[in-house]
Amino acid sequence: MARPVSHPALVAAIVRKDLREFSRDRLWLILTIVGLVMFIAVFWMLPGTVDETIRVGVTPPDLAETLLGLSAEEGEVAPGQDDAEGQETQGLEVVRFDSEEKLRAVVAGETDGPDVAVGLAFPDDFAGLTARGDPVTVTVYVESGVPAEVRQAMESAVREIVYFAAGAAEGVDPMDVVPVRQETVVLGEDRAGEQVSMRERMRPLLAFFVLMMESLALAGLIAVEIQRRTVTALLVTPASLTDVLAAKSLLGTTLAFFEAVLMLALTRSFGAGWSVLLAAALLGAVIVTGMALISGAAGKDFMGTLFLSMALLVPLAIPAVTVLFPGSTATWVKALPTYGVMEAFVRVTSYGESWVDLWGPLALAALWCVAVFGVGLLVLRRKVRTL
Repeated sequence: MARPVSHPALVAAIVRKDLREFSRDRLWLILTIVGLVMFIAVFWMLPGTVDETIRVGVTPPDLAETLLGLSAEEGEVAPGQDDAEGQETQGLEVVRFDSEEKLRAVVAGETDGPDVAVGLAFPDDFAGLTARGDPVTVTVYVESGVPAEVRQAMESAVREIVYFAAGAAEGVDPMDVVPVRQETVVLGEDRAGEQVSMRERMRPLLAFFVLMMESLALAGLIAVEIQRRTVTALLVTPASLTDVLAAKSLLGTTLAFFEAVLMLALTRSFGAGWSVLLAAALLGAVIVTGMALISGAAGKDFMGTLFLSMALLVPLAIPAVTVLFPGSTATWVKALPTYGVMEAFVRVTSYGESWVDLWGPLALAALWCVAVFGVGLLVLRRKVRTL
């Protein structure tokens, strides 16, 4: 009498069968390999640094330290600029020019010089004009690509400089005339000085794309087996429906997790928080596998399965897209299943945070895993039973 086959052996046999089917599907096999290579190449081609310094050219040069209150030591002068010197403080670098013509030419890009996008040209007798109360004309040179808010900030700064200079010439503290004290309150996390480069911002989005590719492949595999009724043929064997569902779940989660980990490794993402990244990648793999079970069971053909998969997966990419636009995250975005996963990717790789800082978002992602995966198994089970 033959010995009964164990459930783990049945699950392993179904997984091997699915792997063979996946390797024979040249479309998804090629898309998976090409997609992974392309995402990694895009990551390394993106800028890896962030320049948080605003460079402002000032003429005449003796006004730079007097009017802007600079106390930092002089910085390096750009090659070939004997008449320009730079001073920097708190993200603002002032480059001093000996002539207005040279300042204008550098801002306009007509001559080589420091990377200056804004220039302030004060009159040579600025102190005398303000002391006598005469009208003062200050020219603000702005590069065409400078944002409007920066342009307005420079115009406001010029007005403030003139007010302070006029008050100082009369021996009056401007703060005594208009007793206003400014207090700046940063809402949310203050990331000044540690801004994320475009390469780091794209990391969670590219990682999600990798997870999405494997989800689409699994959904296509499930849809084909349902159309060909391969699933019902498996149930004729000693394998039960539970074994079939376990094999699909294991295959999808393993492939997605492996792809995500491979991308994180090739983008040099692992460091002190490697365990958090592995946990986040596993949770993301489980979520997209659950979505694949739903779309694979509900899709009636290739296009229908693909459309349904995209409809389910595109909203899950929103937390990764929000990283591209820094600011406070909306509450509804935090409620999406992949928010905790993407948050872990960003805060571990960019800011070096650990389990202590991320247990909340990861716990929420784990709850979503249970919900999404449970719905996926339920939908697929019902679909198989109706065949």
